[in-house]
Amino acid sequence: MIEVTAISNNKEILQREAQTLAPASRMEYFDIAIDHGKGATITDADGKTYLDLLSSASATNTGHSHPKVVQAITEQAQKLIQYTPAYFANTTTAKLVDRLTEVIPGEFDKGVIFGNSGSDANDAMIKFARAYTGRSYIVSFTGAYHGSTYGSITVSGVSLNMTRKIGPLLPNVVKVPYPDHLQRKAGENDHDFSLRMFEQFKLPFETYLPADETAMVLIEPIQGDGGIVKAPQEYMDLVYDFTRKNGIVFAVDEVNQGLGRTGKWWSIDNFGIEPDLMAIGKSIASGLPLSAVVGRKEIMDALQAPANTYTTAGNPVTAAAALATLDVIKEEKLVERSAHLGAKAKAFFEGLQAKYDFIGNVRMYGFDGGIDIVGPDGKGDVAITNRLIYRIFELGAIMISLRGSTLRFQPPLVMTDQELEQAFAMIEQACAEEAAGKLGEPKKSGHIGW
Repeated sequence: MIEVTAISNNKEILQREAQTLAPASRMEYFDIAIDHGKGATITDADGKTYLDLLSSASATNTGHSHPKVVQAITEQAQKLIQYTPAYFANTTTAKLVDRLTEVIPGEFDKGVIFGNSGSDANDAMIKFARAYTGRSYIVSFTGAYHGSTYGSITVSGVSLNMTRKIGPLLPNVVKVPYPDHLQRKAGENDHDFSLRMFEQFKLPFETYLPADETAMVLIEPIQGDGGIVKAPQEYMDLVYDFTRKNGIVFAVDEVNQGLGRTGKWWSIDNFGIEPDLMAIGKSIASGLPLSAVVGRKEIMDALQAPANTYTTAGNPVTAAAALATLDVIKEEKLVERSAHLGAKAKAFFEGLQAKYDFIGNVRMYGFDGGIDIVGPDGKGDVAITNRLIYRIFELGAIMISLRGSTLRFQPPLVMTDQELEQAFAMIEQACAEEAAGKLGEPKKSGHIGW
């Protein structure tokens, strides 16, 4: 038996944790242990404070320990921490059901069901779509990240470690290419690109996948872990129209990209499309374990309990946090602030792109950016990316990579303009030092990134 003693600094915490923590539970980036956070900053166990350019994987859009959210959690915990909503209603969660139907797009009657994570929300959409349509096939996209439960990991397509050694996975799932910038040919405009990628989308349906046996198409309108990539409008319209013509449920995953992240309430709002089902999570309760599926009532009524019940899903404390989170987003105009800060960030990164050859494609949708780092051959360069993010970390900001060579830029929406300028200065310094050949390999233990 391991004797537990008091530990208080990064090195000791990580050494102790390494004795028992399974390696599948964490992607390796920096050797820190976070102690506390406030707004757009976090402080580690050594007492060093960093600007947070990640928002806990876009799970803390309202910032760390927002006073209104903390107050709501505290007051609810003093009143009732838990009584399973699987058996009985409670006054707080009942309010959240109504609030969610108000903020989700769609002029139709809606139903709501709760979970504990974005993973189980995406699993739930598979269940409901199959039950409603009486069909079995699910179509998802390469580059997608939908979660780590068996259903959600099956429809994901961003890392081989999400399939390696754990099959067989969920049957009757077909993946088609996501229309990301890496698929685009030189000089290809949006129209031609959309038509070409839609032909690839249709290919399974024309060769081996009956549309009348397909229950759902699941898409991230703007992919998160796939590199912060937005599908073209025309492509989304073509796919949506295809689902309308063939009685297929059109479902969107808003777990990473929702709740103001893209300068809209939801990433699908950038397209003017009303989805049949929507999965939400992460920032809905400012990072507490809560998810939900909201969709057309007739679809949500297709299953009966206990087909998707969980002991703690939608418990009173997480519901209170979610109600406060929705209030903060509205009262502090964080959707509008996301658009404002995002415009500044877009201009900054495009300035870097013009200045440094290793800054490739820049994608910014609200306060939500993917910046490709490339080598002399124009292809993604993992080594340069790792040097940059580690130097930015040394300078005092947390920024990680996606797919090895894309900078992930998703700060809390409450970040001040002054804090944003400080972050820009750190990123600019790291880029200048890389261009001057001053950056060495990161001084950390183990692998970096996905």
